[in-house]
This record gives sequence, structure tokens and C-alpha cells, in this order.
Amino acid sequence: MEQPKFSILLPTHNRADVVGASIASILDQGFQDFEILVVGDGCTDKTANVVADFADPRIHWFDLPKAEGFGYANRNIALRQAKGELIAFAAHDDLMLPDHLHFMATLFDARPRVQWAYCRPLWIDDEGTVMPFFLNLEADHAYRRFIQQYNSLPAGCVVHRRACFDKVGLWPVNVKQAGDWEMWRRIINTYGRSAIAVQRVPTQLHFRADWRNPEDWGPRPLSYLKAMSARKPDWPAGLKLPLTAEPAPQQQVLTMLRQDPHAFRAKLRNGVGRLQDDIAWEASLDSNFY
Repeated sequence: MEQPKFSILLPTHNRADVVGASIASILDQGFQDFEILVVGDGCTDKTANVVADFADPRIHWFDLPKAEGFGYANRNIALRQAKGELIAFAAHDDLMLPDHLHFMATLFDARPRVQWAYCRPLWIDDEGTVMPFFLNLEADHAYRRFIQQYNSLPAGCVVHRRACFDKVGLWPVNVKQAGDWEMWRRIINTYGRSAIAVQRVPTQLHFRADWRNPEDWGPRPLSYLKAMSARKPDWPAGLKLPLTAEPAPQQQVLTMLRQDPHAFRAKLRNGVGRLQDDIAWEASLDSNFY
């Protein structure tokens, strides 16, 4: 098999209800040069059947016994077989927009020095409120907070070169949580800030994991943005999706996206730009700028 551009790691544990939507969003990419490594971490539901239904030779299913914690050891089993030049990540309950891989590939093709890159995170709650997280690791204060304090970046936003494993090793297996954050920091500390690239065009949707508290499931600014969405009559329409109780939010958003991919992305991204302008305007008023 020729080397694909991307190896996409998709770990999963008993989310047969949504993992199919995640896989479908990958297969819908405009950039098609990839393989998908679906890592079943002790799945006891119908996940294997969902994966098999796609019948795509680029999908590799790893049906493994449950590993400790979040199953980082199982992820390493799959990553040792990864053939791609770049390693991308997907979550079983998140969605890629159709140009995610295209935009991320351009970052590495344009700058050979880049080793690790991320796209703008978009968090979406159960009611359909989309909340951009304006993470700018080019700013010193944001960089220090990310490296020293906490992770505010969903794994699905990240891509790095497979060659990074040669220098920093595979995922840590001796941590109970935040193994992705440990991995990102290890790469950044090894290669330096000049090896980081950011894609400011949002290309990925991060949903609440079913085991997280709906009232406190993301970085602190999310609660501010949620309150802002409730009090602002002109909250951007592209950042409020009409979700219902059933089926799963991921399935509903995938349907919307497939109906008109171009219009969906344009409305979403225009909404992000409008919201950023509104936040900057409110900040300037608070600081008596005018």
C-alpha cells in the first residue's frame, strides 16, 4: 500500500450510536488520501457492526480488550501500524467538516518546519449552541496557560507529523487522563513554538461527551459564551443549530451538513466571525476605549 497523507486515529468505547456519524464525516472529506484506524477499546455493543457496514478498505478495525483508563495503550497498538505522513485525530462523538483534512494538509505542505498544528475549536452543546474557543497559541499568555495549566483543545482539532513519534515516543500509558494534552506538550517542548501552526478557519465540531456534566463540560469561557447566547437577541444564526431530543446531536448535524455542505459551512464560519467582532466590541466598551 502506498503511503497515505493521513492516518486518522479514531478511538472508541461503546458509542455505536454516534461512531458511524464520525466515520461518515471522515469519508465525506474532499481530501481523500487517508486511512482510518478505528480502535475499539473493549467495545461490548454493536460498534464492530457499525464499522463493518462501511466496507471501505481504508478503514482498519482494531477490536481490542479494554485497556486501563481511556485506553491509551490500545491507541499505541494502532499507531504502530500507521502508514500516513501525518497523524490526525477523530473522536467517536465529533464531526469533521468536509474540508478539515484539506485545510490541515496545507499547513504542513506550506511550511516544512511545522510539526504540530491545530484548527479553531468549535464546541457545540446539546441544545445546538455552537461556541468558538478563540485559542491563540501564538500569544504568550495563551501559550503559557496551555503548556502549564490545562488543555482547552479537543483532540480532533490536532494533526502532527508521524515522524514526531521517533523523537517523543507514543502516547503515555501511565496517566489516568489528559493523555492527549501530555502528548501535545511533549511534541511542542521537543520541537519548539516555531514548529506550531494554527488553522483559524473552523473545520471541526466538538460535542459533549456523554459522560461529562452538561453544566460544566468544557473550558471556562464556554459558560460565558452560553450566557451570552441567551442574552443576545442577535446571536449569530449560524451558531445556533435547531436540534431536537432525538436522534443523537451528531446524527442531526451530519444530516444538516450533507443537505448543503457549502451553505452550512459558510453560515457557521460567518457566525464565528460575527461573534468574534461582537466580543471585541464589548471588550472595548468595558475598557472605556471609546
